[in-house]
Amino acid sequence: MPLSHTQIWNAIDALARREGLSASGLARRAGLDPTSFNPSKRFGAGTPTRPRWPSSESLMRVLQATGLSLGEFADLADDAGPRALPIPLLGLARAGDEGFFDDAGLPLAEGWEQTALPTRKDSLFSLRIEGDSMAPLYRPGDRVIVDLDATDVRRGDRVALRTRSGETLAKEAAVLGAREIVLASINPEYPPRTIARDQILWMARILWVSQ
Repeated sequence: MPLSHTQIWNAIDALARREGLSASGLARRAGLDPTSFNPSKRFGAGTPTRPRWPSSESLMRVLQATGLSLGEFADLADDAGPRALPIPLLGLARAGDEGFFDDAGLPLAEGWEQTALPTRKDSLFSLRIEGDSMAPLYRPGDRVIVDLDATDVRRGDRVALRTRSGETLAKEAAVLGAREIVLASINPEYPPRTIARDQILWMARILWVSQ
């Protein structure tokens, strides 16, 4: 049965982990452009985004560089990768109820749900906030974690975006049109920004912030 788009890229990521490399490092070892397997190369522009597949030549060069057979590569397609680290989760309204914290103020095991922290992968990176356009939500010096795979942006999401002119922004997605988007700042002193879709290299959701 043919491998799906997701399975192909899962196998490449799993092979890179097995070799102790990033996806960029794996591409470099195979004599390819280091950006060949970057998350930004896995989908094309448009709404919805169009899947991009690695070329058969790229795959063969990777297999030759790692000594892997095609069958072994296919087996990696179902590699789940590193497990997400779960931490206790409780609704804020319930946090004052009895039975969720011990006498020292630490969370008890029972009654809590679980939430998973992002696992380390090539599509994750961190940006340090500069300026006050997103204050008071994000302040100068805060660090946000962005996942380039998190392209399912909805109105109201906080996003990071890079334009073809080289500008990188952290904003709120106010309008998501077919031809252009509008980015809003939290700080009312900064006006909204309108950017054409064809001028966007990538746009992804902000997952976490460290303050």
